[in-house]
Amino acid sequence: MIRQFFVGATGMTALEKDMINITNNISNSKTIGYKSTRTDMENIFPQVLDRAVQRLDEFNKPSNIELGAGVKIVATPKDFSQGTISVTNNEFDLAINGNGFFIFQLPNSEVAYGRAGNLNLDSRGQLVDPNGNILEPGITIPDGTKTVRVAPDGNVFITMSQETQERFVGQIRLAKFTNPAGLESVGNNLFKQTAASGEAMVSNPGEDNLGTISQFAIESSNVDIIGSMMEMLITQRAFDVISKAIQSGENMLKSATEIARS
Repeated sequence: MIRQFFVGATGMTALEKDMINITNNISNSKTIGYKSTRTDMENIFPQVLDRAVQRLDEFNKPSNIELGAGVKIVATPKDFSQGTISVTNNEFDLAINGNGFFIFQLPNSEVAYGRAGNLNLDSRGQLVDPNGNILEPGITIPDGTKTVRVAPDGNVFITMSQETQERFVGQIRLAKFTNPAGLESVGNNLFKQTAASGEAMVSNPGEDNLGTISQFAIESSNVDIIGSMMEMLITQRAFDVISKAIQSGENMLKSATEIARS
């Protein structure tokens, strides 16, 4: 009966973490470029109590008598499916239609990757994300710029005041990974490559199976609110049932103790 408490505890712990993950997904349902995560669970190595023999059609087929040892969370992979593209009136809002990640340089000179393209200009006119991380390759919009146009292939053009001819000022490039689910989340809508994700493969938008760029647009979170609410209810019910199972085990243990004393 003590084992029943341990098994129940592993289930409650796993479901608590699952609820945290669901809550985090729902909390980020309005976060630009956010990718939802799920919790993958697997059973803990079972305890083999005995070996039984079943007779079937004149043949002896041994089968183990096993009792499960509980459950554990083994992974929290991200869903990198496309989020809804929303139209804005900001010329520096960019969305990726298809595969790929924007490339950013962090203050410590490390490189990070993200899907959120809500960009701005810093004091030097460089394209940066809301946290000041520089879009790579660096693109500078000079003072006196009247309009900015970003083509689907990532080419950036500007028109200066009192001019009608466009000027080319840079090329936005995108990165892709063999296993994007292996990327490490570092917060601020950014990821870093890992051994599991593989090396970043950088190319121009629209090439090498990469998506294209949409200007005046942002990619919304891909969280399914209705689906997340259903998952929350199922997780809550499962947690309640395990709690009752532990209480039943406690009552059984008390009854066994009383019988032993009598």
